[in-house]
Amino acid sequence: MLIPFTTEWRRERERSRRASAFVEAVRREPAESDAQWLAAAASREDRDHAAWELRYARWALAALSAQRDALDDRTGSDVVAALVAALRADPGIDPAMVALAERQFNDRLSGYREALNARGGAVGSAERLGRVLLAFASDGARSAGAPLPRAVQLLATYLTEINEALRAVYGVASLPEHLPPSESVTH
Repeated sequence: MLIPFTTEWRRERERSRRASAFVEAVRREPAESDAQWLAAAASREDRDHAAWELRYARWALAALSAQRDALDDRTGSDVVAALVAALRADPGIDPAMVALAERQFNDRLSGYREALNARGGAVGSAERLGRVLLAFASDGARSAGAPLPRAVQLLATYLTEINEALRAVYGVASLPEHLPPSESVTH
């Protein structure tokens, strides 16, 4: 019996492959020096907590960049699905703690999304992102002051790397002004 490999099935498989490739490109361990800095600046010297906050930040920014900057409207949901699958398969997460890790990731995703989507006020989105990182790293205790410029710079570096990976995996978006991204993609 032959299995029908429909065009739609192939498209979905290719979307899934690309999302997985993008996730692999952005899911690397934070630099030891960055984790040590965040632990000292905000996490009461808890390097493991600081490293997890940096991982969550990178993953959340990857999901948000894919939703905001990708050519296909479905890319964001494909990337989130690939991130969750990678999180569930992560050997560094005790299987009994996967549900907690998912909730923590969703909390961070919401926090970073809110920071990016906020408009107005004296504080720009880069500073809001830095404050989110510091707030999660310190369990909400402190998000401004001396560590803020480094947090802003670190997340800006993450965003640059994420956007480069997005372009490398998905290509450069070039859209007609009058069409939404989903209508300009050739199938």
